[in-house]
Formats: sequence, C-alpha cells, structure tokens
Amino acid sequence: MSHSIKWLGHAACQITSEKGKVILIDPWITGNPSCPIKKEDITRADIILITHDHDDHLGSDVPDIVKATGATVLVQPELAGKLQEAGVSADNIIFGMGMNIGGQVEVSGIKVTMTQAFHSAGAGDPTGFIVILEDGKTVYHAGDTGIFSSMGILGELYDIDLALLPIGSVFVMDPVQAAHSLTLLKPQKAIPIHYGTFPILVQDAEEFTELAKQKTPNVTVEALKPGEEISL
Repeated sequence: MSHSIKWLGHAACQITSEKGKVILIDPWITGNPSCPIKKEDITRADIILITHDHDDHLGSDVPDIVKATGATVLVQPELAGKLQEAGVSADNIIFGMGMNIGGQVEVSGIKVTMTQAFHSAGAGDPTGFIVILEDGKTVYHAGDTGIFSSMGILGELYDIDLALLPIGSVFVMDPVQAAHSLTLLKPQKAIPIHYGTFPILVQDAEEFTELAKQKTPNVTVEALKPGEEISL
C-alpha cells in the first residue's frame, strides 16, 4: 500500500498513509456543492486538521466525524474553544487546548507542523499545515492564503513532495500567485484546490497548470476531479 491523496472538493482533502492512517483536512462535507461524499461515508479518521473557522473549511460535520472515528483534532487554541462549544470533547483536541503556528506535534506516527497563512478568521489566526508521513513523505496544505515570501522558508526547511494550493482568487491566491509560489515551495507535485466551487471563484485549473509548466517545469501538476485519488 502506498500513500494516497484524495480531493474532496474545495479545500477538503484526505490523506491515507501507507500504514493506513487517515488525515482529513478542512472536512467541509455537508453543504459543499463539489463534495462527492456524505459525512456518513467517513468511517475512519485518525487526525483532523482545520486551517480556520470559515464555514467553507470548518463546516458543521467535525463533531459528528470525531464521535464516529475518535479522531484527534489539530487546531489553534481559539478554534479549539469554538469546537468544544460545538460538542467536540477536549479529549479529542490535541493537548485539550490546541496548538499554534510554528509548533510540531506527532500523532499516530504522523508529524504535523502548523504554519502561517495570510487570510482572515473569526477565531484565532488562519493556518496551513506541513504533514510528514511515517516514511518522511511530506505534504503541505496551504489553507486559505495569499502568496507570502516565507513560503520560501518552508521550501528550504522541508522537502515537500506535494503542495495543496488554493488557486481560486477573490479570497485566496489567483493562478498567477499560486504558480509563482511553486518557485518558493519547490514541491515535487502540486494539486490545485479551492476553485470551481462557486461562480465567483476561478472555475478551472488550466491557467495555473500552464503557468506552472512555464515557471517550474520540474513540478508535476495534478488537477483532480472531486473524489479522485492518486498515489503520493
């Protein structure tokens, strides 16, 4: 079994490690017009990462998913409090209170570092995540963000195998910024996310894919359909 990544539409992603550990990121399932599954379809999750509390990332399903799976939730402290108010037990939140930007924790053999993101949030600050799987394979989920120069530091600190990058513009990077971010992050592969969900967003990945080929021809862009899964 190899590591795999599945795009669930918008910013929602599922990583399954070669040892069968399941990491959900921004599991906005119910109400997500591009998500091909229902929350009841999620029967296994070891870790849930939530980048910020906007409805199209936090959603409403996390308490039910946690109850069904016993997953450990990694979030900022302010969002941890909000989740407890929604019914998530402190026992299912990392350290009972969350973590913060720059910190790294290890859960079920998976190392997760919380990174900064340039966006807005109602509770705490928006974040991204570096996920290091059991064999060292590394995935970066940028969360909702504009491009920022410190992406270059992430590219120096981590050997990123896969970058999950928002390209939809209006609220996040547009295709031009997202393609340029590849020169900073230096991943092996990139999957565009956070586009096509609503009419206001960029509707396809064609411009991003073409610009990425021009700027970083050594980076493989995988523009997935919601529900599609590939090996890492």
